[in-house]
Amino acid sequence: MAGVRDPPSELQIRVHSRRGGNIIHPVEVETPQLSSSAPTPVVYREVKHFKNWFPWLIPAFVVANVIMLVITMYVNDCPKNSVSCLARFLGRFSFQPFKENPLLGPSSTTLEKMGALDVSKVVDKHQGWRLITCIWLHGGVFHLLANMLSLLVIGIRLEQEFGFVRIGLLYVISGLGGSLFSALFIQSNISVGASGALFGLLGGMLSELITNWTIYANKAAALLTLVVIIVINLAVGILPHVDNFAHIGGFLSGFLLGFVFLIRPQFGWVSQRYASPGYSSVSANPKFKAYQCILWITSLILLITGFTVGLVLVLRGVDLNDHCSWCHYLTCVPTSRWSCNTGPVSCMSEQISDQLTLTCSSSGKSRTYILLNATTSQIQGLCAQLCN
Repeated sequence: MAGVRDPPSELQIRVHSRRGGNIIHPVEVETPQLSSSAPTPVVYREVKHFKNWFPWLIPAFVVANVIMLVITMYVNDCPKNSVSCLARFLGRFSFQPFKENPLLGPSSTTLEKMGALDVSKVVDKHQGWRLITCIWLHGGVFHLLANMLSLLVIGIRLEQEFGFVRIGLLYVISGLGGSLFSALFIQSNISVGASGALFGLLGGMLSELITNWTIYANKAAALLTLVVIIVINLAVGILPHVDNFAHIGGFLSGFLLGFVFLIRPQFGWVSQRYASPGYSSVSANPKFKAYQCILWITSLILLITGFTVGLVLVLRGVDLNDHCSWCHYLTCVPTSRWSCNTGPVSCMSEQISDQLTLTCSSSGKSRTYILLNATTSQIQGLCAQLCN
């Protein structure tokens, strides 16, 4: 018909039509049949493999972590279980003394009760669930703020690009990897925090940058963001209750998982995949490049092997500090203001009238307190302060 244009024989893929963050998104272009007298509009439809997801899982993780800290502080009840507390006006939500916990948080006893990673309980009492529950606990307000702000910055962008399923799996599996690595080094102290899972997202972001290198518009900005967040969290990691071994284990797990979960197809394959039925290409483009496939296979093998070996070593109670005498400084540097001994402690107690005398079982330090009819919780709190 003379008044109608023929439809185009080829479906085009615009590469620079829409941008999200530092990644370039291809968009499918359609040209509908219209009268020749009217201008031809271009209709854009999002390509399935580069869909922009609505982020809800990462914010839900943040809310869950905040709720868990509130519940932990409620259970801690410092005024009832300790002689001295910080911010006592908060009532049972007040914090343990700074010397005991510089992160403004609960006692080690409470964290252990709530599900902190305690290797002895994992090995001897078969409480393997602690490898997962410790991911949702934090040592205090400072610890929580550092992790959650970083999680929002990194996690939301990744969930927008790759969806909640892949990022959720990346988060949880990396957290487990961090717990396993931590359990191989931290034998006497407890460990808590989402740092392993967070560093898994950072590791996944790095491997995504490598495997999808050609689709990044600003590689320098992406690398700078990674470096800044890693440095901040490693600096926090030298404080008690924060576990740099979990950081390392989570980062390595996430780095390998990124090559498995966060791989993207080539633009050439996407162009062919969404081309019109009548369009034929001289040479078919593969969905993934050769190096992407090699990294995918290698990473999957390393992940399966690493998790299997790590789990076996943890359940056998292996302590890798026997092979590395200085590695413990990677997770905590002791100072005059705090101790790196964050594990449960015990004391010998003697009550004479209104005088309570405690002797730390580990260090032998002794001190007398003016306290009448001290409760078990109060004795435990004073013992923690004395031994630390």
